[in-house]
Amino acid sequence: MNMMKVLTLLLAALVVAGCASSKSGSVYSRDEARREATVRMGTLESVRAVTIEGTKTPVGTVAGGAVGGIAGSSVGGGRGSAVGAVLGAVAGGLVGSAAEEGLTRRQGVELTVRLDNGEMRAIVQEADETFTVGQRVRLVSQGGVTRVTH
Repeated sequence: MNMMKVLTLLLAALVVAGCASSKSGSVYSRDEARREATVRMGTLESVRAVTIEGTKTPVGTVAGGAVGGIAGSSVGGGRGSAVGAVLGAVAGGLVGSAAEEGLTRRQGVELTVRLDNGEMRAIVQEADETFTVGQRVRLVSQGGVTRVTH
């Protein structure tokens, strides 16, 4: 397999891993569809920008290790080739893991809401909607997942 095909497969694997679970307030999983959710109303007390770390699955490590191993095996001959493959696989795994985390990292927002009953709640979700302090919002909770919506 040539290097370009391997790099294409690595990129495709990382993209798929990044799409695996959205943290957006507007995206629902298939399992969440058509399920009843609890809705609570409140007023937005604060909005703070945060970073949601990227995924750290074995996909990036394995794909990077494969690319590094193939690349490293082309160094030298005999034992040198084997050592190059091992070192390339280790380095590729580290690079692949870091690449996956970086590609799947998202900008988020921490929303602190004072519920109508006086309780305070803080929810972190992707920053794909604009919220302002003092705004009336809904907290939609279902199966341990809560999102803030307009």
